[in-house]
Amino acid sequence: MVVTEQTATTIKYKIYKEIRRSIIMQHLRPGERLSVEDLARQYGTSITPVREALQMLDQEGLVTIKPRSGYFVTRLTLKQLRDLLELRGILELASVERAAQRITPEQLARLERVHAGYTGDDEESYDRYTDENREFHYLIAEAAGNEELANLLRHIHERLARYMVMRRGGQSQLHTHARILDALRRHDVAAARQAMWEEITETRDAILERVIQEESSAWQLQS
Repeated sequence: MVVTEQTATTIKYKIYKEIRRSIIMQHLRPGERLSVEDLARQYGTSITPVREALQMLDQEGLVTIKPRSGYFVTRLTLKQLRDLLELRGILELASVERAAQRITPEQLARLERVHAGYTGDDEESYDRYTDENREFHYLIAEAAGNEELANLLRHIHERLARYMVMRRGGQSQLHTHARILDALRRHDVAAARQAMWEEITETRDAILERVIQEESSAWQLQS
């Protein structure tokens, strides 16, 4: 069988998506070693697309490549997690304030189309919620007119994806995003900032409470 470039790319993205979902849903735990050979056998492919998929996940901060040791699911300390959540808050507030002043009808329409609705608490739904949440916040930052800000926020959301799932906030996500969207439609800077602040603090508190109380030993977090 001749593998075309298009087929190889499809295989790579399939492996990337499945490993990413396994990390986000915590089937693969922080610090766990990922064997390229085992994954290649699992997916019935050569090691090349597996390595390429793992390199993509390394760029998202979900996998760590250690020279001469291999690939590992990224492990964060509690300090790193708190820092990421704090950085997210700083950037999101700056982003939404600028977006409230600049957002166009076309950009509003794109934001309104992001969510496909609440469909339950199964893994497939949460995989979609995570992608939609990342896209929603990326589009707000894009509407703020700063491409570097938008790319940085997207990367932060990628690194926080597995923690967002721990919160189990699929249904509440629709409500908080609706409040932000309403404020953006009205170009109300204060209301947009308040709605974003409420989402940030609710998400941060829920994640940290869950991690500290229930997941600390499994995630091996440090203060």
